[in-house]
Amino acid sequence: MAATTLYQSVGTLQSCRNNGNSGLCPDYGHVSFRSVSKGFKVDVGLLRGGSFCSRKRSTCVIQASASQATVFDEASAPSSATTSDSNKKTSEAALILIRHGESMWNEKNLFTGCVDVPLTTKGVEEAVEAGKRISNIPVDMIYTSALIRAQMTAMLAMTQHRRKKVPTIIHEESEQAGAWSQIFSEDTNMQCIPVVTAWQLNERMYGELQGLNKQETADKYGSEQVHEWRRSYDIPPPNGESLEMCAERAVAYFTEHIEPQLASGKNIMIAAHGNSLRSIIMYLDKLTSQEVISLELATGIPMLYIFKEGRFIRRGSPPAPTEATVYAYTKGFAFS
Repeated sequence: MAATTLYQSVGTLQSCRNNGNSGLCPDYGHVSFRSVSKGFKVDVGLLRGGSFCSRKRSTCVIQASASQATVFDEASAPSSATTSDSNKKTSEAALILIRHGESMWNEKNLFTGCVDVPLTTKGVEEAVEAGKRISNIPVDMIYTSALIRAQMTAMLAMTQHRRKKVPTIIHEESEQAGAWSQIFSEDTNMQCIPVVTAWQLNERMYGELQGLNKQETADKYGSEQVHEWRRSYDIPPPNGESLEMCAERAVAYFTEHIEPQLASGKNIMIAAHGNSLRSIIMYLDKLTSQEVISLELATGIPMLYIFKEGRFIRRGSPPAPTEATVYAYTKGFAFS
């Protein structure tokens, strides 16, 4: 019954999208479902807000403020498995994706790309809010880009986490850096979460547009040309990267380094950027090059996937932490 209710909600979200090029969906009520075989229960209060839904699939992308949330795309119906079946261990892991909070160049409407700028006060608040949303989801490893705005977002988010483990950046840029950052207490090490930084997860390099004002650039080159540079899949800005080029490095890194960690049962958080995360979502959701160019990710809104039996299942965005919404993980994502 609960799973049926949830699928009805998703169907409503899809139908509101089919009436035009874009749309905001109305309010929804409370949905609850349980997967008995995993002992997994989620109670979600669905909030007023907008979701951008593709015409061809049930994918919903957050285009909302930090107080809004989407429904899950797929629910696990109650299982009729026997007690012995329910006790079988299956490989299941959480993957959390977070686009960094607002940066100081986002605020100034400048092309940022690979220029390394920090968060604004609003960006800090968005990162903290993201942390509250994922505070009940276990995190075993964190991957970020090499840029400070993504690293700040990851660190600030983890200050809100229930486990209170300390994220510690792994320094492997030199043998000396690795030796000097070594932790010698086993107990302390057990209370840390390793953070791996990788340039492959950086925002796409905007070439000669970096540092330019977006509106002034549109006035100079024409809005159609700037839109092509920003939103086409395979056309790069002058001396920069296209989304296709960004996807080549980001997805290759994901499949080589991150996916094996998920397959081993580790719960992973990635804090990165609009374009590198769009590239990874394109891979996870099997989007076409035409579908991905319309994909928009809001700053500071986490997205949750479940990796199970070699498949990625989108769970949407964990709801904002309010008295009206409860996001509780029991057996299956139990805290150690």
